[in-house]
Amino acid sequence: MAQLQSVSSYSSSNLYFRRPKPESSPYHDKLYWWRKLPLVPELGTSGSGINGQAIFYNNGSLVRNNTRVHRNQGIQAVVSSEKETLTSGAPKGSGLRGKLNKVVLAYSGGLDTSVIVPWLRENYGCEVVCFTADVGQGIKELEGLEEKAKASGACQLVVKDLKEEFVRDFIFPCLQAGAIYERKYLLGTSMARPVIAKAMVDVAREVGADAVSHGCTGKGNDQVRFELTFFALNPQLNVVAPWREWEITGREDAIEYAKKHNVPVPVSKKSIYSRDRNLWHLSHEGDILEDPANEPKSDMYMMSVDPENAPDQPQYIEIEMVSGLPVSVDGEKLSPASLLSKLNEIGGKHGIGRVDMVENRLVGMKSRGVYETPGGTILFTAARELESLTLDRESIQQKDALALKYAELVYAGRWFDPLRESMDAFMKKITETTTGKVRLKLYKGSVTVAGLESPYSLYRQDISSFESGEIYDQADAAGFIRLYGLPMKVRAMLKKGI
Repeated sequence: MAQLQSVSSYSSSNLYFRRPKPESSPYHDKLYWWRKLPLVPELGTSGSGINGQAIFYNNGSLVRNNTRVHRNQGIQAVVSSEKETLTSGAPKGSGLRGKLNKVVLAYSGGLDTSVIVPWLRENYGCEVVCFTADVGQGIKELEGLEEKAKASGACQLVVKDLKEEFVRDFIFPCLQAGAIYERKYLLGTSMARPVIAKAMVDVAREVGADAVSHGCTGKGNDQVRFELTFFALNPQLNVVAPWREWEITGREDAIEYAKKHNVPVPVSKKSIYSRDRNLWHLSHEGDILEDPANEPKSDMYMMSVDPENAPDQPQYIEIEMVSGLPVSVDGEKLSPASLLSKLNEIGGKHGIGRVDMVENRLVGMKSRGVYETPGGTILFTAARELESLTLDRESIQQKDALALKYAELVYAGRWFDPLRESMDAFMKKITETTTGKVRLKLYKGSVTVAGLESPYSLYRQDISSFESGEIYDQADAAGFIRLYGLPMKVRAMLKKGI
């Protein structure tokens, strides 16, 4: 049962409010716990309220009472589940651009999303629910979010741990499909956006929001990935994209807006690169990378060491795969997220998984990005090498052809497209026998196969050996070649008038 904690504006007593979550709630199977927060300035009043059982602590005495708590009493409410926290309060009236009731904002705590909070309140007269997804970007990026959201004027903050879901339901299907965009890109950001957007739709339903918002610019791919997911999962939600509406054009404008609206400006040093990090990869864009003639600086990388400085001795690892998906590393069974984390650590130590590429964005322009995907590179190598044992020629060719389209769909934000979902069924079927063990050698940025074994191997040493065997008669090759080459022979005869 979820628990909603409220703190009244009275100094002599504390008010705790409990409300059960419906079974349809995405949080009903979670453990919620009490947590008391300091009061925040009241954001406004509203005629709506909250019904349930109130628990008063008055001078140490516990008093229970069925009650209705109105927002105009200046209440702050918090719901917590593991890392999840919600707080409540609302502005009144309509905004400069219209009226929305409640907006769920994809929130990072950085300058852009901190400014979006008051902008939404000012322009749409709405409550703003900040949502942050933990997809493995690191604990530092999650620190202090509650205080930042509150200071920006948000009424609620929700943080959900999506790491296992991200790896299991989004990364692993792409791995099984062998999806690589434009020969190099392992789709790190492309896979993360739909899992975040899906969670936002869930939260919008949970808190009764009628709109969602993101901080993606009008030049990038992410705006498409977020919004196509919103359309697919709840077409009734309104979508607000401030970067396509407001007059803010850059960092200085954002800082000025923040100061005008009393929003604390993040004091962290601004990186010269635009980065996106999750459990699968770390991307770098901007600054000197905008000129393809420039070599990336060595101090830019964060997940991997320079291959030149990697250990002088190779490391061998063994990955066990079942139906095209990894289940263990060196004999240790691990959850999807834990397995990937372990391979990131191992691969990063050996400088594995660095990619520098110029890609074609969905919106038409080319962009340059540098990606670090140590664990992902190891897994893609393991899956591909094992398939060489378990798939026949026609199956490999057809799978590779479909993998190109699969990657294109994921890159373009069409994760919930029926075509991709149908292709998933094909990929699961064709990799049913891709089970076995892959031994890999990691050395100074390279991953090479050192051994393969599978109970479903199509490789037969007794057939492939140069020694004569009973199954393959080399004399049969002469007739095969004459028939296989007949079209070429007939065309040559035509040219020579034979």
